[in-house]
Amino acid sequence: MREKDDRNVASHFDSVNPKVDFVANEEAILKWWEDNDIPARYRKLNDDKEKKFSFIDGPITANNAMGVHHAWGRTYKDLFLRFRNMQGYRQRFQNGFDGQGLWIEVEVEKEMGFKSKRDIEAFGVGKFVEECRKRVDRFADRISEQSKRLGYFMDWENSYHTKSDENNYTIWHFLKTCADKGWIYKGRDVMPWCPRCGTGLSQHEIVTEGYQEITHESPYLKFPLIDEGHEGENLLVWTTTPWTLAANVAAAVNSEYTYAKVEDRGSIFYFSKSLVETLKRDHVLTDDAKVLGEVKGSELVGLKYQGPFDELPAQAATKDQHRVLSWGEVGEDEGTGIVHTAPGAGAEDFQLGNENGLTPIAPLDQNGVYKEGFGELTGKAAADVKDMVFASLQEKGLLVRVNKYTHRYPVCWRCSTELVFRLVDEWFIGMDEIRPKMVKATNEMSWYPEFGKARELDWLKNMHDWMISKKRYYGLALPIYACDCGHFDVIGSKEELQERAVEGWEEFETSGASPHRPWVDGVKIACSECGETVDRIQDVGNAWLDAGIVSFSTLKYNTDREYWKEWFPADWMSESFPGQFRNWFYSMIVMAAVLEDSMPAKQVFSYALMRDENGEEMHKSKGNAIWFEDAADKMGVDVMRWTFSRHNPASNINFGFKSGDEVRRQFVIPLWNIYSFFTTYANLDGWTPENCSVPSSFGFTEDGEQNALELWEFPADEGFSELDRWILSELNQLTAKMTDNLENWHLPYAAGGVEQFVEDLSNWYVRRSRRRFWKTEGDKDKNAAYSTLYTCLTTLSRLLAPFTPFVADIIYRNLVADRVDDAPDSVHLTSWPKANTSLIDEDVMNQTRLAIRLASLGRSARAQSRLKVRQPLGEFVAEVRHDWEHSALAKIEPILMEELNVKTVRDASEIGGLLGFEIKPNLRLLGPKYGKQMDDIRNVLQDADANEIARASEAGETISVGGFELEPDEVLVERVAHDNYAVATDAGYAGAVLTEVSEELKAEGTAREVVRVIQSLRKSSGLEISDRINLWISCSENVTGALMTHADYIAEETLAENVDLGAVLSDDALAVTATETLTLDDDTKVTVALEKA
Repeated sequence: MREKDDRNVASHFDSVNPKVDFVANEEAILKWWEDNDIPARYRKLNDDKEKKFSFIDGPITANNAMGVHHAWGRTYKDLFLRFRNMQGYRQRFQNGFDGQGLWIEVEVEKEMGFKSKRDIEAFGVGKFVEECRKRVDRFADRISEQSKRLGYFMDWENSYHTKSDENNYTIWHFLKTCADKGWIYKGRDVMPWCPRCGTGLSQHEIVTEGYQEITHESPYLKFPLIDEGHEGENLLVWTTTPWTLAANVAAAVNSEYTYAKVEDRGSIFYFSKSLVETLKRDHVLTDDAKVLGEVKGSELVGLKYQGPFDELPAQAATKDQHRVLSWGEVGEDEGTGIVHTAPGAGAEDFQLGNENGLTPIAPLDQNGVYKEGFGELTGKAAADVKDMVFASLQEKGLLVRVNKYTHRYPVCWRCSTELVFRLVDEWFIGMDEIRPKMVKATNEMSWYPEFGKARELDWLKNMHDWMISKKRYYGLALPIYACDCGHFDVIGSKEELQERAVEGWEEFETSGASPHRPWVDGVKIACSECGETVDRIQDVGNAWLDAGIVSFSTLKYNTDREYWKEWFPADWMSESFPGQFRNWFYSMIVMAAVLEDSMPAKQVFSYALMRDENGEEMHKSKGNAIWFEDAADKMGVDVMRWTFSRHNPASNINFGFKSGDEVRRQFVIPLWNIYSFFTTYANLDGWTPENCSVPSSFGFTEDGEQNALELWEFPADEGFSELDRWILSELNQLTAKMTDNLENWHLPYAAGGVEQFVEDLSNWYVRRSRRRFWKTEGDKDKNAAYSTLYTCLTTLSRLLAPFTPFVADIIYRNLVADRVDDAPDSVHLTSWPKANTSLIDEDVMNQTRLAIRLASLGRSARAQSRLKVRQPLGEFVAEVRHDWEHSALAKIEPILMEELNVKTVRDASEIGGLLGFEIKPNLRLLGPKYGKQMDDIRNVLQDADANEIARASEAGETISVGGFELEPDEVLVERVAHDNYAVATDAGYAGAVLTEVSEELKAEGTAREVVRVIQSLRKSSGLEISDRINLWISCSENVTGALMTHADYIAEETLAENVDLGAVLSDDALAVTATETLTLDDDTKVTVALEKA
């Protein structure tokens, strides 16, 4: 590609190969961008502007290479940044990398072959943390390069990292603020716990992506009642987690339900009456089970029972607590209507136990292994004991049945291990006082899609306190110092830590270490309550603390408050909505609410999930995941980006190579073909932008100031046709609508408008203007056509720059940068086009759109009759909907005659409409009613006024014919075409062609077919578009006579200087000329031969 300084404005355009390799082009322009510093110049483009648009990037996890789902979200970010840059807004182009937390640790563990936390501690926490940071840096570099290949123009040398000191210390400030307000506390609760990772998971992590369909063996068992009068009776209990039975303390029923007392196989059970038949079907009960009576759930409350594992030492303190509780959450859609309750092994059980004064039994350690006191289960993993549990129950006579049960069960979102529930001490932020601030902020923010606000508010309404601690190694070192006296201090900054330190500060500062484990652990402070020396708690922070603080840490909140005020709150932020309502959006809102009682961003643009082309979830394990490089190398980035841009972000996208091929075929290639067509003919004619009659403006103007194009009006004497006026009207309307759509986040409408414009430009403007480009003489009409098409293409290159940055710049550089003085050398350094509203002519657009619609109907009608397009027909009849369309039909008659190859165009109103009515008796209704009189009814309907009957039937009136009184539904009214017409209809419009073909029309059709064969022969012979030929046509006498009247037409269309009709071609002549034979419908042969003149 030429450098800007080498361009020659008088030179021809670079030739454009219609058989383009888009991927190779992208790689070439990517190198040109790098060589010419285009991304940096793009980012500095508006440094001198007053208006700004602030963006906060949701950090991508630097833990693996990019997949196509990452490219989807990053396309949106780049697209809107480019659009606002072209509008002249000053912006920040800071990318973010999320680089702390469990997701990093798990991958490093895999790399190093670690199986548990014990392996990490044996290796060394410090060395392990360093390996985590190295992995983050490695993938941050790779993702940066991949993002550049995506055309993402961020400031890659200035990306922020959540592992940075600034980010971590800013979170300390947030936590200190929460502590000062009394919102941080240490709580004991039953939490979902990953035994492999050895840490708890917060509510956010579980709800978002923490469930899988899993089949468990689920036992039904007896809890024998021990109260007087209930000897020999049992509660029938069911559980999906048999490992929790050793921690059972109580059973729960719903007081409002009715419970059946049932005898089966010598035992008596209580369970929900509504489940009797279900339990028989599931073979828990036999068909002989007998209902002895019924009791209300409230009558069972308080009954005591013998627990399934009362022999264990761990049960010693709780055996006397085994009783039936009332709990309104007990359901009867599955199970037995009686819930086994283990307060130390279930979150809801723990809450119920607290309400009823139960002692929780906590059976598992951090590795999911039974502690001491659980007999033969001690030392065994909870995941491995089900068979031991079943055997023990069987031996005690308590096991009734074990069934397989498939349900959604929580798993670790990083390693997919099934979770257990542990009674643990964790650190929380109480959300009750923060919640109203968050609701206020959420309501103040604008959400796209709009349902995002409702989802966020619903989450805020139902969220629990935020568990912020994790018992892991690599992450935010929680600045909490908990003393044995019961008091804890929260440190809010590095400076405060230095001031409060009583031990280890010099070593920490001298090492230059970041505030991570294990280095910061060596710093100790004095308890502010009792003065004792206190260690930092070993817990690290929830990873969403890291990402939620970025609207403060990345904007110099701690070091340059004026700079922060300039850019906060952000104008927009963007991430995928299914998870981020509960994660990143949530944490951003929390931190802005706590620190500044503000919203973090004014607008949220979000999008759904990516699936494969069959709608299935993409997973590496399923083999249907697509890595970014694979898609970029195979389909090209522009195709990928356009596929994303045209999709409705509110719904899941089914993405794959087939959908990419479709986008390339339907949009990118037609656009390229227009570009290739223009440059080919412009070069043949020596046309350059200096000849353009339409002014251009590619740079920036002051707000409110109009550029040359905005002020331009159609000159009276420059040859602009109505076709030119139409497409330039459409172009300016497209510009106006795209601007509005992008400013309001309506991407599919913006992309859809471009697609329609390119289709109209290709299939209507260019196709109908071909003769203007083909003709040899250069006149104002031809220059107007070139000027119009050039304006469309150069404007499109700018409109498409945010969407498809590669092809947009390739087109722009060839048409503008290398040809026009003072034009920016990249489309990405130009301004966003502005519409000239004076050129928008609604009448011309409506009239042309009507022509396009009717022409399409006419072609459909032709296709129905199987008449070739080149065969002229006598008549096209159009049926329109609106009054103005009747008068417009006369104006577009020449267009329709040419488009449809017909001799006349008529308005259907002249012949009473295109479709007549055919009336038939409804035999299903009339047969039983009239019997033998049906023939009479059929005859009178045939002779009656079909239009009148159709009117009466539509109006619901009684139909009187031949002495019969018929109800409206007793006749069948069908629309049928008139004889000798083929009709097509769409949305209330209809078009019909007369299918009778005269001999004269047949002759003209033959001439057109001959021209088609000659044009094909010219192309296959390697002739240039402008080459002239000598032509011989060998055919029968009848065909010769038919063609004779069209000889001039054949010569003009094929650039033939000599035409010999009826020629007799010798073998020698055939040997030295290019020949092809055409077979007509009547099997007559026509042979054409040509040579270059």
